[in-house]
Amino acid sequence: MKLPKSFYNWTSILGASIASITFFLIVFFFVISVLFNQGSSYMGLIIYLVLPAFLIIGLILIPIGMLIQIRRKNKQMFIAEDMKWPRVDLNDQKHRNAFSLFVIISFIFLFLSSVGSYEAFVYSESVEFCGTLCHSVMEPEYATYKKSAHAKVACVECHVGEGADWYMRSKLSGLYQVYAVTVDNFPRPIPTPLANLRPARETCEHCHWPEKFYPKRIKNQIHFLADENNTEWNIQLTMKIGPDHHTQKLSEGIHWHINPNIKIEFMSADEKSEYIQWVKYTNTETGEEHIFEDQMMPPDSAFYADAKLHEMDCMDCHNRPSHGYLSPPDYIDVFMAKQEIDPKIPYIKFAAMEALKDTYSTKDSANLLIEQVILNFYKESYPDIATQFNTAIAKAIEGIKTAYHENTFPEMKVRWDVYPDHKSHMESQGCFRCHDDNHTSKDGRVISKDCNLCHSITVQGTPDSLQMAFPNQNMEFVHPVDIGTDWKDYSCVDCHAYLYP
Repeated sequence: MKLPKSFYNWTSILGASIASITFFLIVFFFVISVLFNQGSSYMGLIIYLVLPAFLIIGLILIPIGMLIQIRRKNKQMFIAEDMKWPRVDLNDQKHRNAFSLFVIISFIFLFLSSVGSYEAFVYSESVEFCGTLCHSVMEPEYATYKKSAHAKVACVECHVGEGADWYMRSKLSGLYQVYAVTVDNFPRPIPTPLANLRPARETCEHCHWPEKFYPKRIKNQIHFLADENNTEWNIQLTMKIGPDHHTQKLSEGIHWHINPNIKIEFMSADEKSEYIQWVKYTNTETGEEHIFEDQMMPPDSAFYADAKLHEMDCMDCHNRPSHGYLSPPDYIDVFMAKQEIDPKIPYIKFAAMEALKDTYSTKDSANLLIEQVILNFYKESYPDIATQFNTAIAKAIEGIKTAYHENTFPEMKVRWDVYPDHKSHMESQGCFRCHDDNHTSKDGRVISKDCNLCHSITVQGTPDSLQMAFPNQNMEFVHPVDIGTDWKDYSCVDCHAYLYP
């Protein structure tokens, strides 16, 4: 089978060469990645996105070169008075060969294009693509995602959801993100809340729908004090997520806020909803309404002009469902609890806190200075401990570095206080944004600060002197360090948010 004479020109030959080489590379890299399990996110990018683009360019060059060759031969685009269309006569051997070749190549190309397009779609929806392609930009989100409760849920299931419309929106918005990363034109840290995200009710509620009953659950926490013995302090909470019995459904408990018969609306002075000054309660069954205003920061005319009305949903509390960043005391407690930092080393919690007080600009400087601060602490203040626990301290330093890098990302300027978690109330206002005893209505109703609304303490204290409560009884909180009754007069965040500048 001979190719048409018009094919023999440098443009078409170049296009055929590019297409052939590219096709060979696609097959080669695909075989390597599948049979030998070799590759990375960049391999997928090359196989499914980059090389197919060159393949298409090469194939386009072939007919372009042939058209140019025909024009050169005929000297002009139009012959006689009318444009003549190509004539295909299957009774002619040459025409039949050319037509057969065209059909075979077109079928192969369309088949491979279909497979490639599907694989490109699958790859662009993968966690690997979302999390590892742009290492420096997505590293904080990917690192925290892998150790979250949603680590087995694909990124697109929450960030995109079902349907072609949101898929197209995400891909179109992603074009600017690709450009921003390419030219290094993006803020550090990435600001939140992100605009134009799909409503949580269309994604989260595929698994977590309001009518689903969530019973009370037990939450055990282990903390270590920054004293010589790293005194262990245990606390067990009964989280009142739902009511006492499933027949009561969402009539009480934390998830009462998303009761389908209750509508909570609020207005905040800032985009992150850190300072909520106006709250409206509506019972959709009875029509009962109550409006609460912050008496410490009363809303004025300027506030009402600028603030936007927002109906409360899951994300107003669970705003970090997959990307949570722990504060230094918390992630050091976690590593001490699982023995990756030996709690038997005297003052190790205190030494870790000293090393983590400063803000480091790079990972390398963090590694260097964390180790230096801890070694100098023991060398200067407790040389005997430094000698006796030499090996354990070295291992603890590595644990502290690992804990730091799982929660702090200097290059992106991301750490625990950049993205506050509203589900808690220790390092950010969280629940206290509304539940502070300061939001009152005109008829004297108050949004209570009573901790027992959300949880009750059943066990607390050191392992050798635990205080325990009887079932369905509330125990008054005891602060691990004696601060008198200050914990009653202030919010937790008033102290804990400013321990580490």
